[in-house]
Amino acid sequence: MVKAILLFALGFLFLIKGGDWFVDGATGIARRFHLPELLIGATVVSIGTTLPEVMVSTTAALQESGSIAYGNAIGSVICNTALIAAITVAVRPGPVDRKSLRTPVIFFFLAAVFYAGIAYTTGFFSRTVGILLLAGFVVYMVVTVLQMKGSPNPPEEESGEEKERPVWLNLVLLVVGAALIAVGADLLVDNGTYIARELGVPETVIALTFVALGTSLPELVTAITSLAKGHGALSLGNVIGANLFNLVLVSGMAITVNPFQVPEGVRILGHNASLVMDIPVMFAVMLLLTVPAILKGKLSRWQGVALLCIYAAFCGAQFLLPMLG
Repeated sequence: MVKAILLFALGFLFLIKGGDWFVDGATGIARRFHLPELLIGATVVSIGTTLPEVMVSTTAALQESGSIAYGNAIGSVICNTALIAAITVAVRPGPVDRKSLRTPVIFFFLAAVFYAGIAYTTGFFSRTVGILLLAGFVVYMVVTVLQMKGSPNPPEEESGEEKERPVWLNLVLLVVGAALIAVGADLLVDNGTYIARELGVPETVIALTFVALGTSLPELVTAITSLAKGHGALSLGNVIGANLFNLVLVSGMAITVNPFQVPEGVRILGHNASLVMDIPVMFAVMLLLTVPAILKGKLSRWQGVALLCIYAAFCGAQFLLPMLG
């Protein structure tokens, strides 16, 4: 237990330093090529911070543990939105670039409707479904890169200090930061899960809450670091992009490697809790975050507070339902 706690702490330190370098590299590249931070966050940063989910879910699929792969993807979307984005919005609400936000949001809901449609109809995620999800990831990246070329940053957003940093150094910071984030998240998930099991936390709760929170820590670290450095748009773009990637890249990879059924865990009124609660909550929190932003072009503090309350209630339900069942 002592070794697990020490490794857990080491993973936390890796995440903090990795997040710092990763944000510096990403914002440096965005400014060097005059690209909007929100789009950089929704692509480059999101891929980097989604690496832990890819590793955890693919490994779980290979070990024929579909419940971990499935729960990690949905749980991470909920955690990213109702905890990480909520903190960003509650601490620093403000205007958003509706044009840059529109593409990742549209792609997310298209992927989410497709994903939920499979879960509610056949209940089986076949290899074809996995390939289609991965194809969606490729299409999104192509569309976003094309969008980046026509969306320069306003001149006043540029910083002389960051313009002076060489491109190669920004790339080094990005890669090394992503590696530290991935290793740190892995240490936290492995040792945190071990500690949780030693304390008697149920396996289903670990899958939907602890593992999801653990693999979302890179997004949390990136969000906090971005806020501290004054790059709120990078944080918001990262969260929305990571949510999309959790469905099309993380789930797509896991399903393609080893197809699986929608896991049967806790039940609510005789129905699978995932279909009754988890998927609807995923849609609800994303709608609450994105619809006001797109319609009004700004985020309000009440959204962050409401999302944090939803996340607290969701986590509470995950712990209470197994006991009631």
